[in-house]
Amino acid sequence: MSDRSDLTHVTEEGDAQMVDVGEKPDSDRRAVARGRIDLRPSTVEAIEADDVGKGDVLAVARVGAIQAVKHTWETIPMCHQIPITNVETEFSVDEAGVELTVAVETTGKTGCEMEALEGVSTGLNVVWDMVKAAEKDENGEYPATRIHDIEVLAKEKRELT
Repeated sequence: MSDRSDLTHVTEEGDAQMVDVGEKPDSDRRAVARGRIDLRPSTVEAIEADDVGKGDVLAVARVGAIQAVKHTWETIPMCHQIPITNVETEFSVDEAGVELTVAVETTGKTGCEMEALEGVSTGLNVVWDMVKAAEKDENGEYPATRIHDIEVLAKEKRELT
């Protein structure tokens, strides 16, 4: 286990603190994250046919993912508010569910992997919210629905030229 001096978000006394990035030089940064939601085949068919009562599932999930990226600093306590320069979302739909990949870019003093992760998790939560009526079983449970495998695929840092 690390001693407290190795922990960047904790003071010597054990109090939480935000890391000071003020002296770091700006750099171009990019992070890509991915995750998946498993759904019933009938729900996937309804998404593909744009036949879900709440509307276009992937369009709404895309907006939710982008909004989450822009507001990550408000929900992750030690995240810095960073200038988002680009967000890309890509959905892949197959017979068992939906995969979402979110790429985030910034120019600044700190990375954007938390923003990418937040975009993926919120985007997939939006999918769940949009299709929950179709996913519930007779007891009101979600036996086939599962969000999983949320991970950072890439993290890049390039010095400004």
